[in-house]
Amino acid sequence: MLPAQGLVLAPGFVDVHSHADNAPLLEPPDTSKILQGVTTEVVGNCGFALAPRGAHGVLADTLLQRIFPPIGASWGGFADLFDRLDSLGYVTNMVPLAGHHTLRILAIGMSDAAPTAAQQAAMASALDEALDAGVFGLSTGLIYPPGVFSMTDEIIELVRRLPENGIYTTHMRGEGRGLAASVEEAIRIGRETGRRVQISHLKSAGRPNWEAVPGILATLDAARASGVDIRHDVYPYTASSTMMTALLPPWVQSGGSPAVLERLSNPDTRERIRAQIASDTNGDWENMAAGAGWENIVVASTADGRYEGRSVAAVAAEVGMEPFDAAVKIMLDERLRVTMTVHQMSEADLVAALAHPYTMIGSDGLPPGTGGKPHPRTHGTFPRVLARYAREMGVLSLPEAVRRMTSLPADTFGIPQRGRIVVGAIADLVAFDAQQIADQATYEQPTQVPRGIAWVMQAGKVVVRDGVFCGERTGRRLRPAS
Repeated sequence: MLPAQGLVLAPGFVDVHSHADNAPLLEPPDTSKILQGVTTEVVGNCGFALAPRGAHGVLADTLLQRIFPPIGASWGGFADLFDRLDSLGYVTNMVPLAGHHTLRILAIGMSDAAPTAAQQAAMASALDEALDAGVFGLSTGLIYPPGVFSMTDEIIELVRRLPENGIYTTHMRGEGRGLAASVEEAIRIGRETGRRVQISHLKSAGRPNWEAVPGILATLDAARASGVDIRHDVYPYTASSTMMTALLPPWVQSGGSPAVLERLSNPDTRERIRAQIASDTNGDWENMAAGAGWENIVVASTADGRYEGRSVAAVAAEVGMEPFDAAVKIMLDERLRVTMTVHQMSEADLVAALAHPYTMIGSDGLPPGTGGKPHPRTHGTFPRVLARYAREMGVLSLPEAVRRMTSLPADTFGIPQRGRIVVGAIADLVAFDAQQIADQATYEQPTQVPRGIAWVMQAGKVVVRDGVFCGERTGRRLRPAS
Protein backbone atom coordinates (compact mmCIF):
# COMPACT_ATOMS: atom_id res chain seq x y z
CA MET A 1 0.00 0.00 0.00
CA LEU A 2 1.42 3.38 -1.01
CA PRO A 3 1.16 6.24 1.49
CA ALA A 4 -1.25 8.98 0.45
CA GLN A 5 -2.67 10.64 3.56
CA GLY A 6 -1.52 14.25 3.80
CA LEU A 7 0.23 14.14 0.43
CA VAL A 8 -0.44 15.97 -2.83
CA LEU A 9 -1.09 13.62 -5.73
CA ALA A 10 -0.16 15.14 -9.08
CA PRO A 11 0.45 13.95 -12.62
CA GLY A 12 4.09 13.15 -13.29
CA PHE A 13 5.99 16.34 -14.06
CA VAL A 14 7.06 17.15 -17.62
CA ASP A 15 10.46 18.75 -18.12
CA VAL A 16 9.88 20.71 -21.33
CA HIS A 17 13.52 21.63 -21.79
CA SER A 18 16.06 18.90 -21.18
CA HIS A 19 19.36 17.93 -22.78
CA ALA A 20 19.33 14.36 -21.49
CA ASP A 21 19.29 12.89 -25.01
CA ASN A 22 22.16 10.61 -24.01
CA ALA A 23 20.61 9.37 -20.74
CA PRO A 24 19.64 5.91 -22.06
CA LEU A 25 23.31 5.33 -22.98
CA LEU A 26 24.46 5.80 -19.38
CA GLU A 27 25.17 3.15 -16.79
CA PRO A 28 24.38 3.60 -13.95
CA PRO A 29 21.09 5.18 -14.98
CA ASP A 30 20.57 8.92 -14.77
CA THR A 31 18.04 9.51 -11.96
CA SER A 32 18.36 13.28 -11.66
CA LYS A 33 14.86 13.92 -13.03
CA ILE A 34 12.83 10.92 -11.84
CA LEU A 35 13.81 11.74 -8.24
CA GLN A 36 12.22 15.18 -8.74
CA GLY A 37 8.93 13.63 -9.84
CA VAL A 38 9.67 14.19 -13.54
CA THR A 39 8.31 11.30 -15.57
CA THR A 40 8.67 12.83 -19.06
CA GLU A 41 11.46 14.90 -20.65
CA VAL A 42 11.49 16.84 -23.91
CA VAL A 43 14.96 16.40 -25.46
CA GLY A 44 16.73 17.61 -28.58
CA ASN A 45 16.53 21.23 -27.46
CA CYS A 46 18.58 24.27 -28.51
CA GLY A 47 19.25 22.70 -31.90
CA PHE A 48 21.24 19.83 -30.37
CA ALA A 49 20.16 16.29 -31.20
CA LEU A 50 22.20 13.10 -31.53
CA ALA A 51 21.10 12.47 -35.13
CA PRO A 52 21.37 12.53 -38.06
CA ARG A 53 24.99 11.75 -38.77
CA GLY A 54 26.17 11.69 -42.38
CA ALA A 55 29.17 12.78 -44.43
CA HIS A 56 29.93 15.48 -41.86
CA GLY A 57 29.39 13.22 -38.86
CA VAL A 58 32.81 14.01 -37.38
CA LEU A 59 31.93 17.72 -37.33
CA ALA A 60 28.66 16.92 -35.57
CA ASP A 61 30.54 14.78 -33.04
CA THR A 62 33.07 17.51 -32.22
CA LEU A 63 30.25 20.01 -31.67
CA LEU A 64 28.31 17.65 -29.42
CA GLN A 65 31.46 16.83 -27.45
CA ARG A 66 31.51 20.40 -26.16
CA ILE A 67 28.55 19.59 -23.89
CA PHE A 68 27.96 15.83 -24.05
CA PRO A 69 30.20 13.18 -22.48
CA PRO A 70 31.73 10.65 -24.91
CA ILE A 71 28.85 8.94 -26.69
CA GLY A 72 30.40 6.54 -29.18
CA ALA A 73 27.84 7.27 -31.88
CA SER A 74 27.31 4.36 -34.24
CA TRP A 75 24.00 5.35 -35.82
CA GLY A 76 23.00 7.32 -38.88
CA GLY A 77 19.52 8.81 -38.87
CA PHE A 78 16.89 9.14 -36.18
CA ALA A 79 15.42 5.71 -36.87
CA ASP A 80 18.79 4.10 -36.15
CA LEU A 81 19.28 6.26 -33.06
CA PHE A 82 15.86 5.40 -31.70
CA ASP A 83 16.43 1.69 -32.27
CA ARG A 84 19.56 1.93 -30.15
CA LEU A 85 17.97 3.95 -27.36
CA ASP A 86 14.80 1.84 -27.30
CA SER A 87 16.92 -1.29 -26.84
CA LEU A 88 18.61 0.23 -23.78
CA GLY A 89 15.48 1.57 -22.12
CA TYR A 90 14.50 4.87 -20.54
CA VAL A 91 14.29 6.03 -16.94
CA THR A 92 11.93 8.86 -17.90
CA ASN A 93 9.69 9.03 -20.94
CA MET A 94 11.40 10.77 -23.85
CA VAL A 95 9.74 13.32 -26.15
CA PRO A 96 12.34 13.89 -28.90
CA LEU A 97 12.82 16.91 -31.14
CA ALA A 98 14.92 17.18 -34.28
CA GLY A 99 17.81 19.62 -33.85
CA HIS A 100 18.60 22.23 -36.50
CA HIS A 101 22.37 21.99 -35.86
CA THR A 102 22.72 18.40 -36.96
CA LEU A 103 20.38 18.93 -39.91
CA ARG A 104 22.52 21.85 -41.08
CA ILE A 105 25.80 20.03 -40.49
CA LEU A 106 24.48 17.10 -42.53
CA ALA A 107 23.77 19.42 -45.46
CA ILE A 108 26.44 22.10 -45.26
CA GLY A 109 28.94 21.22 -42.54
CA MET A 110 30.00 24.00 -40.17
CA SER A 111 30.09 26.65 -42.87
CA ASP A 112 28.78 30.13 -42.18
CA ALA A 113 27.37 30.35 -45.73
CA ALA A 114 23.69 30.39 -46.60
CA PRO A 115 22.50 27.01 -47.87
CA THR A 116 22.04 26.47 -51.56
CA ALA A 117 18.69 25.23 -52.81
CA ALA A 118 20.08 21.70 -52.85
CA GLN A 119 21.40 22.03 -49.30
CA GLN A 120 18.08 23.43 -48.06
CA ALA A 121 16.38 20.47 -49.68
CA ALA A 122 18.79 18.10 -47.93
CA MET A 123 17.89 19.62 -44.56
CA ALA A 124 14.21 19.32 -45.41
CA SER A 125 14.59 15.68 -46.39
CA ALA A 126 16.45 14.90 -43.16
CA LEU A 127 13.72 16.62 -41.15
CA ASP A 128 11.06 14.59 -42.96
CA GLU A 129 12.93 11.40 -42.02
CA ALA A 130 13.10 12.56 -38.40
CA LEU A 131 9.36 13.23 -38.38
CA ASP A 132 8.70 9.80 -39.84
CA ALA A 133 10.86 8.29 -37.09
CA GLY A 134 8.75 9.98 -34.41
CA VAL A 135 10.09 13.41 -33.42
CA PHE A 136 7.56 15.93 -32.12
CA GLY A 137 9.04 19.00 -33.79
CA LEU A 138 12.15 21.04 -34.54
CA SER A 139 14.45 23.04 -32.26
CA THR A 140 16.99 25.75 -32.98
CA GLY A 141 19.88 27.15 -30.94
CA LEU A 142 20.59 30.45 -32.65
CA ILE A 143 23.54 31.52 -30.51
CA TYR A 144 25.47 28.33 -31.27
CA PRO A 145 27.17 27.17 -34.44
CA PRO A 146 26.01 26.36 -37.00
CA GLY A 147 22.55 27.70 -36.18
CA VAL A 148 24.00 31.14 -35.51
CA PHE A 149 24.84 31.38 -39.23
CA SER A 150 21.27 30.74 -40.39
CA MET A 151 18.82 33.35 -41.63
CA THR A 152 15.17 33.48 -40.66
CA ASP A 153 13.92 32.30 -44.05
CA GLU A 154 15.99 29.13 -43.76
CA ILE A 155 14.24 28.29 -40.50
CA ILE A 156 10.80 29.21 -41.81
CA GLU A 157 11.20 26.79 -44.71
CA LEU A 158 11.95 23.98 -42.27
CA VAL A 159 9.24 24.83 -39.74
CA ARG A 160 6.65 24.82 -42.55
CA ARG A 161 7.39 21.12 -43.03
CA LEU A 162 6.18 20.28 -39.52
CA PRO A 163 2.71 18.75 -39.26
CA GLU A 164 -0.04 20.98 -37.89
CA ASN A 165 0.44 19.48 -34.43
CA GLY A 166 4.24 19.88 -34.60
CA ILE A 167 6.12 22.39 -32.48
CA TYR A 168 9.06 24.71 -33.11
CA THR A 169 11.20 25.46 -30.05
CA THR A 170 13.95 28.06 -30.06
CA HIS A 171 16.91 29.19 -28.05
CA MET A 172 16.73 32.63 -29.59
CA ARG A 173 19.57 34.67 -31.12
CA GLY A 174 19.70 37.05 -28.22
CA GLU A 175 18.62 36.89 -24.59
CA GLY A 176 20.22 40.18 -23.57
CA ARG A 177 20.22 43.37 -25.57
CA GLY A 178 18.99 41.41 -28.59
CA LEU A 179 16.04 39.96 -26.70
CA ALA A 180 13.26 42.10 -28.22
CA ALA A 181 14.44 41.54 -31.80
CA SER A 182 14.82 37.82 -31.15
CA VAL A 183 11.29 37.55 -29.80
CA GLU A 184 10.00 39.33 -32.90
CA GLU A 185 11.82 36.78 -35.06
CA ALA A 186 10.18 33.91 -33.14
CA ILE A 187 6.78 35.57 -33.53
CA ARG A 188 7.37 36.03 -37.27
CA ILE A 189 8.21 32.33 -37.66
CA GLY A 190 5.01 31.38 -35.88
CA ARG A 191 2.91 33.82 -37.88
CA GLU A 192 4.30 32.81 -41.29
CA THR A 193 4.20 29.06 -40.69
CA GLY A 194 1.08 28.72 -38.57
CA ARG A 195 2.96 26.37 -36.24
CA ARG A 196 3.17 26.55 -32.47
CA VAL A 197 6.31 28.24 -31.16
CA GLN A 198 8.00 27.61 -27.82
CA ILE A 199 10.56 30.14 -26.59
CA SER A 200 13.11 28.23 -24.56
CA HIS A 201 14.30 29.45 -21.14
CA LEU A 202 12.91 32.97 -21.42
CA LYS A 203 15.18 35.46 -19.66
CA SER A 204 16.83 38.88 -19.91
CA ALA A 205 20.54 38.18 -19.54
CA GLY A 206 23.26 40.59 -18.46
CA ARG A 207 22.87 43.30 -15.81
CA PRO A 208 22.44 46.13 -18.35
CA ASN A 209 19.38 44.31 -19.74
CA TRP A 210 17.53 43.51 -16.53
CA GLU A 211 13.85 44.38 -16.04
CA ALA A 212 13.00 43.65 -19.68
CA VAL A 213 10.95 40.50 -19.07
CA PRO A 214 7.61 42.21 -18.22
CA GLY A 215 7.69 44.06 -21.54
CA ILE A 216 8.55 40.88 -23.42
CA LEU A 217 5.65 39.06 -21.79
CA ALA A 218 3.36 41.87 -22.97
CA THR A 219 4.73 41.43 -26.51
CA LEU A 220 4.01 37.72 -26.38
CA ASP A 221 0.49 38.35 -25.07
CA ALA A 222 -0.15 40.71 -28.00
CA ALA A 223 1.15 38.12 -30.45
CA ARG A 224 -1.18 35.48 -29.02
CA ALA A 225 -4.09 37.92 -29.23
CA SER A 226 -3.28 38.37 -32.94
CA GLY A 227 -3.43 34.62 -33.55
CA VAL A 228 0.16 33.45 -33.08
CA ASP A 229 0.37 30.38 -30.84
CA ILE A 230 3.56 31.17 -28.93
CA ARG A 231 4.49 30.03 -25.44
CA HIS A 232 7.61 29.84 -23.28
CA ASP A 233 9.42 28.11 -20.43
CA VAL A 234 11.82 29.12 -17.66
CA TYR A 235 14.06 27.52 -15.07
CA PRO A 236 13.87 28.86 -11.49
CA TYR A 237 17.42 30.18 -11.15
CA THR A 238 19.28 33.40 -11.96
CA ALA A 239 22.27 31.60 -13.49
CA SER A 240 22.43 29.95 -16.89
CA SER A 241 24.73 27.18 -18.08
CA THR A 242 26.17 26.25 -21.45
CA MET A 243 29.36 25.45 -23.35
CA MET A 244 32.22 27.89 -22.79
CA THR A 245 32.69 28.45 -26.52
CA ALA A 246 29.45 30.46 -26.36
CA LEU A 247 31.66 33.29 -25.04
CA LEU A 248 33.21 33.66 -28.51
CA PRO A 249 31.93 35.83 -31.38
CA PRO A 250 30.12 33.92 -34.15
CA TRP A 251 32.85 34.37 -36.76
CA VAL A 252 35.25 32.41 -34.53
CA GLN A 253 32.95 29.38 -34.73
CA SER A 254 32.93 28.92 -38.51
CA GLY A 255 34.50 25.66 -39.68
CA GLY A 256 34.01 23.67 -36.51
CA SER A 257 36.20 22.79 -33.55
CA PRO A 258 39.54 22.42 -35.38
CA ALA A 259 39.13 25.90 -36.86
CA VAL A 260 38.14 27.35 -33.47
CA LEU A 261 41.22 25.83 -31.81
CA GLU A 262 43.43 27.21 -34.55
CA ARG A 263 42.00 30.71 -34.14
CA LEU A 264 42.38 30.64 -30.37
CA SER A 265 46.00 29.53 -30.79
CA ASN A 266 46.84 32.34 -33.20
CA PRO A 267 48.10 35.45 -31.29
CA ASP A 268 46.81 37.96 -33.84
CA THR A 269 43.38 36.35 -34.07
CA ARG A 270 43.21 36.05 -30.29
CA GLU A 271 43.81 39.79 -29.96
CA ARG A 272 40.98 40.48 -32.39
CA ILE A 273 38.65 38.30 -30.27
CA ARG A 274 39.82 40.02 -27.07
CA ALA A 275 39.13 43.46 -28.52
CA GLN A 276 35.65 42.51 -29.73
CA ILE A 277 34.65 41.07 -26.35
CA ALA A 278 36.10 44.04 -24.44
CA SER A 279 34.62 46.77 -26.65
CA ASP A 280 31.21 45.09 -26.84
CA THR A 281 30.22 47.34 -29.70
CA ASN A 282 28.93 44.70 -32.11
CA GLY A 283 25.35 44.03 -31.05
CA ASP A 284 24.66 41.04 -33.31
CA TRP A 285 25.81 38.38 -30.83
CA GLU A 286 25.36 37.48 -27.19
CA ASN A 287 28.47 38.79 -25.42
CA MET A 288 28.13 36.96 -22.10
CA ALA A 289 31.52 38.02 -20.78
CA ALA A 290 30.58 41.69 -21.10
CA GLY A 291 27.07 41.15 -19.77
CA ALA A 292 27.95 39.01 -16.74
CA GLY A 293 31.59 39.80 -15.93
CA TRP A 294 34.40 37.25 -15.71
CA GLU A 295 33.87 36.85 -11.96
CA ASN A 296 30.36 35.51 -12.65
CA ILE A 297 31.44 32.89 -15.21
CA VAL A 298 32.18 29.63 -13.38
CA VAL A 299 33.68 26.47 -14.88
CA ALA A 300 31.13 23.67 -14.50
CA SER A 301 32.77 20.67 -16.14
CA THR A 302 35.86 19.99 -18.21
CA ALA A 303 37.25 17.04 -20.13
CA ASP A 304 39.82 16.19 -17.43
CA GLY A 305 38.28 17.79 -14.34
CA ARG A 306 40.56 20.82 -14.08
CA TYR A 307 39.24 24.24 -13.07
CA GLU A 308 35.78 22.97 -12.07
CA GLY A 309 33.87 25.12 -9.59
CA ARG A 310 36.13 28.17 -10.05
CA SER A 311 35.27 31.41 -11.79
CA VAL A 312 37.29 32.51 -14.79
CA ALA A 313 38.44 35.50 -12.72
CA ALA A 314 39.67 33.17 -9.97
CA VAL A 315 41.50 30.94 -12.45
CA ALA A 316 43.06 34.06 -13.97
CA ALA A 317 44.36 35.16 -10.58
CA GLU A 318 45.80 31.71 -9.91
CA VAL A 319 47.70 31.49 -13.20
CA GLY A 320 48.68 35.17 -13.36
CA MET A 321 46.73 36.04 -16.51
CA GLU A 322 44.05 38.44 -17.61
CA PRO A 323 40.59 36.79 -17.45
CA PHE A 324 40.22 36.62 -21.24
CA ASP A 325 43.56 34.83 -21.53
CA ALA A 326 42.55 32.45 -18.75
CA ALA A 327 39.31 31.62 -20.57
CA VAL A 328 41.26 30.91 -23.76
CA LYS A 329 43.72 28.75 -21.81
CA ILE A 330 40.88 26.72 -20.33
CA MET A 331 39.31 26.16 -23.74
CA LEU A 332 42.62 25.22 -25.34
CA ASP A 333 43.67 22.96 -22.46
CA GLU A 334 40.35 21.13 -22.61
CA ARG A 335 40.07 21.10 -26.42
CA LEU A 336 36.80 23.07 -26.14
CA ARG A 337 35.15 20.43 -23.93
CA VAL A 338 34.19 22.90 -21.21
CA THR A 339 30.83 23.91 -19.80
CA MET A 340 30.17 26.92 -17.59
CA THR A 341 27.62 28.42 -15.24
CA VAL A 342 26.93 32.12 -15.80
CA HIS A 343 25.32 34.26 -13.09
CA GLN A 344 23.61 36.86 -15.26
CA MET A 345 19.86 37.22 -14.56
CA SER A 346 17.73 39.07 -12.01
CA GLU A 347 15.29 37.57 -9.53
CA ALA A 348 12.69 40.22 -10.43
CA ASP A 349 12.66 39.13 -14.08
CA LEU A 350 12.42 35.48 -13.04
CA VAL A 351 9.48 36.20 -10.74
CA ALA A 352 7.71 38.13 -13.51
CA ALA A 353 8.09 35.17 -15.86
CA LEU A 354 6.96 32.62 -13.27
CA ALA A 355 3.83 34.65 -12.56
CA HIS A 356 2.72 34.51 -16.20
CA PRO A 357 0.04 31.90 -17.02
CA TYR A 358 1.78 30.61 -20.17
CA THR A 359 5.10 29.92 -18.43
CA MET A 360 6.10 26.27 -18.31
CA ILE A 361 8.99 24.79 -16.33
CA GLY A 362 12.06 23.33 -17.94
CA SER A 363 15.30 22.42 -16.20
CA ASP A 364 17.62 23.10 -19.16
CA GLY A 365 19.89 20.65 -17.39
CA LEU A 366 22.95 19.88 -19.49
CA PRO A 367 23.62 16.31 -20.62
CA PRO A 368 24.21 13.90 -17.73
CA GLY A 369 27.47 12.04 -17.36
CA THR A 370 29.99 14.88 -17.59
CA GLY A 371 30.74 15.03 -13.86
CA GLY A 372 32.13 18.25 -12.43
CA LYS A 373 29.86 20.81 -10.80
CA PRO A 374 26.83 21.07 -13.07
CA HIS A 375 24.18 23.71 -12.56
CA PRO A 376 21.91 22.68 -9.65
CA ARG A 377 18.87 22.99 -11.90
CA THR A 378 19.57 19.46 -13.18
CA HIS A 379 18.68 18.02 -9.76
CA GLY A 380 16.51 20.72 -8.21
CA THR A 381 14.28 22.57 -10.69
CA PHE A 382 10.85 21.13 -9.97
CA PRO A 383 11.00 20.95 -6.16
CA ARG A 384 12.46 24.48 -6.18
CA VAL A 385 9.42 25.89 -7.98
CA LEU A 386 7.08 24.16 -5.54
CA ALA A 387 9.08 25.18 -2.46
CA ARG A 388 10.54 28.63 -3.08
CA TYR A 389 8.20 30.18 -5.59
CA ALA A 390 4.88 28.56 -4.63
CA ARG A 391 5.01 27.77 -0.90
CA GLU A 392 7.44 30.41 0.35
CA MET A 393 7.03 33.39 -1.99
CA GLY A 394 3.50 32.82 -3.28
CA VAL A 395 4.44 33.80 -6.82
CA LEU A 396 2.01 31.14 -8.01
CA SER A 397 -0.37 28.83 -6.16
CA LEU A 398 0.36 25.16 -5.66
CA PRO A 399 -2.34 24.04 -8.16
CA GLU A 400 -1.05 26.55 -10.70
CA ALA A 401 2.54 25.41 -10.21
CA VAL A 402 1.46 21.84 -10.85
CA ARG A 403 -0.45 22.91 -13.98
CA ARG A 404 2.69 24.55 -15.37
CA MET A 405 4.56 21.26 -14.92
CA THR A 406 1.86 18.89 -16.18
CA SER A 407 -1.21 19.72 -18.28
CA LEU A 408 0.15 22.93 -19.85
CA PRO A 409 3.30 21.26 -21.26
CA ALA A 410 1.40 18.10 -22.22
CA ASP A 411 -1.07 20.18 -24.23
CA THR A 412 1.64 22.40 -25.71
CA PHE A 413 3.86 19.57 -26.94
CA GLY A 414 1.02 17.22 -27.83
CA ILE A 415 2.08 14.53 -25.35
CA PRO A 416 -0.68 11.93 -25.42
CA GLN A 417 -2.42 10.56 -22.32
CA ARG A 418 -0.27 12.46 -19.84
CA GLY A 419 -0.44 15.63 -17.80
CA ARG A 420 -3.79 14.99 -16.09
CA ILE A 421 -5.29 12.56 -13.61
CA VAL A 422 -8.35 11.41 -15.52
CA VAL A 423 -9.92 8.12 -16.48
CA GLY A 424 -8.07 6.66 -19.44
CA ALA A 425 -4.81 8.56 -18.91
CA ILE A 426 -1.50 6.81 -18.33
CA ALA A 427 -0.79 6.51 -14.59
CA ASP A 428 2.34 8.66 -14.43
CA LEU A 429 2.00 10.11 -10.91
CA VAL A 430 3.99 11.82 -8.19
CA ALA A 431 3.02 12.10 -4.52
CA PHE A 432 4.73 14.76 -2.39
CA ASP A 433 4.45 16.58 0.90
CA ALA A 434 3.61 20.18 0.01
CA GLN A 435 5.09 21.46 3.29
CA GLN A 436 8.32 19.49 3.06
CA ILE A 437 9.19 19.33 -0.62
CA ALA A 438 12.35 21.31 -1.38
CA ASP A 439 15.37 21.29 -3.61
CA GLN A 440 18.68 20.63 -1.88
CA ALA A 441 21.06 20.99 -4.83
CA THR A 442 23.36 24.03 -4.59
CA TYR A 443 26.04 25.51 -6.82
CA GLU A 444 28.64 24.05 -4.45
CA GLN A 445 26.91 20.66 -4.09
CA PRO A 446 24.78 20.44 -7.21
CA THR A 447 23.84 16.76 -7.23
CA GLN A 448 22.00 16.56 -3.91
CA VAL A 449 18.57 14.99 -4.33
CA PRO A 450 15.39 16.81 -3.23
CA ARG A 451 13.33 16.01 -0.18
CA GLY A 452 9.61 15.65 0.34
CA ILE A 453 8.74 13.31 -2.55
CA ALA A 454 7.10 10.17 -1.19
CA TRP A 455 6.82 8.18 -4.38
CA VAL A 456 6.73 8.35 -8.15
CA MET A 457 4.73 6.05 -10.40
CA GLN A 458 5.24 5.46 -14.11
CA ALA A 459 2.55 3.70 -16.15
CA GLY A 460 1.14 2.35 -12.90
CA LYS A 461 4.42 1.01 -11.56
CA VAL A 462 6.27 2.53 -8.60
CA VAL A 463 9.71 3.69 -9.70
CA VAL A 464 10.70 5.93 -6.76
CA ARG A 465 9.91 5.30 -3.11
CA ASP A 466 11.05 7.59 -0.28
CA GLY A 467 13.54 9.38 -2.51
CA VAL A 468 15.17 6.19 -3.82
CA PHE A 469 15.02 4.96 -7.42
CA CYS A 470 13.72 1.40 -7.54
CA GLY A 471 16.10 0.42 -10.31
CA GLU A 472 13.94 -0.49 -13.30
CA ARG A 473 13.80 1.56 -16.49
CA THR A 474 10.08 1.76 -17.15
CA GLY A 475 10.03 4.90 -19.30
CA ARG A 476 9.26 4.92 -23.01
CA ARG A 477 10.05 6.95 -26.07
CA LEU A 478 6.73 8.62 -26.78
CA ARG A 479 5.30 9.36 -30.22
CA PRO A 480 3.15 12.30 -31.30
CA ALA A 481 -0.58 11.83 -31.32
CA SER A 482 -1.76 11.02 -34.83
